[in-house]
Amino acid sequence: MRCGLLPWVRTVCLLTWIGCRLVEVSGQDVAWLAEVTQSPENPVLEQSGRIEPLLKLAGQETGSLQQWQSERQNLRQRWLNFLGPMPQRPELDTRTLSTEQVGAVSRQLVEYSGEPGLRVQGYLLMPDDAVRLPSGEVFAGKRPAVVALHQTTNVSIDEIAGVSGPAAMQIGLKLAQRGFVVFCPRCFLWQDAASLNDAVRQHRGRHPATLGMAKMLYDATRAVDLLSALPRVDAQRISAIGHSLGAKEVLYLAAFDERVRAGVSCEGGVGFRSTNWDADWYLGPAIRDPQFPLNHHQLLALAAPRPLLVVGGESGPGAADGERSWVLLNAALPVWRLYPQPVRLGLLNHRQGHAVPDSAFERMAEWLTVYAGL
Repeated sequence: MRCGLLPWVRTVCLLTWIGCRLVEVSGQDVAWLAEVTQSPENPVLEQSGRIEPLLKLAGQETGSLQQWQSERQNLRQRWLNFLGPMPQRPELDTRTLSTEQVGAVSRQLVEYSGEPGLRVQGYLLMPDDAVRLPSGEVFAGKRPAVVALHQTTNVSIDEIAGVSGPAAMQIGLKLAQRGFVVFCPRCFLWQDAASLNDAVRQHRGRHPATLGMAKMLYDATRAVDLLSALPRVDAQRISAIGHSLGAKEVLYLAAFDERVRAGVSCEGGVGFRSTNWDADWYLGPAIRDPQFPLNHHQLLALAAPRPLLVVGGESGPGAADGERSWVLLNAALPVWRLYPQPVRLGLLNHRQGHAVPDSAFERMAEWLTVYAGL
């Protein structure tokens, strides 16, 4: 394999394992990769829960990538057992409800089958052919795509898709204006429910043994299904981004859906005690037990080696991620280092609280642009 070299990036071509498949990974690295992959000395995450060594899951050291693959499948199944079962995914049966033009982006409100018998809505943002590559060249061929997962807000998908709200939170629209096909699905907490607790009650009525986070993962996976089915989308270049609640969904989607090529999880709170992970619509009270055997460093490891950027705002107001999040990232790194270098698990700390400052968004967009091959 041959790779060209650009002056501002390091270019890497390698063969690496994703799940149980050997695939080719080829791409540029962001120029600031070393900056976000360098852990501070002695980060502290209080009440972080049990952090089980990843390479000793079977009671012995795991020294090779091949050995990790077996451990990986066991770990993945442990998590799925905890989350609970969800039904087989049905045909999408996608219908367009409305279309409007926003500059050079077509914004379509679409409806599709989520789980069997339930219809879900989301905004599909399609750039016109006039939206060029970052280099200024005319785009040719299928476009990369992004699942953009919204934060906790009563307007749900409107804000992230640019229908309303501050420009800083219109993440999906801004990515579409850069050339990505973007899909913004509505979280189940705002699907025909009077409140968050009502949404959980309805979900548990259908699936008594299944956590809310399992439902969120299922619905995010359906969003990948929808993008993969679009003729204008390159199904090999689908990534995911989310803020706050949406960031939590990105963490799980990146871990469990290997079609996701890269992810950005902004201010979701990687640590169990960083935010309200114990809420009924996420993981519930089981995680409060100090001996609970699962933790999010395991999901960070399941995402390897696909590029994953955690964005934090510590020590600004209300921050969910920051230096303390390195405790869990560091616990995942032994697995990442089994794969060919460089490690593309990083943490960008903008130190402006639970927000998406313009400077942080620029790097988030660049992460997806480089690693999704725009």
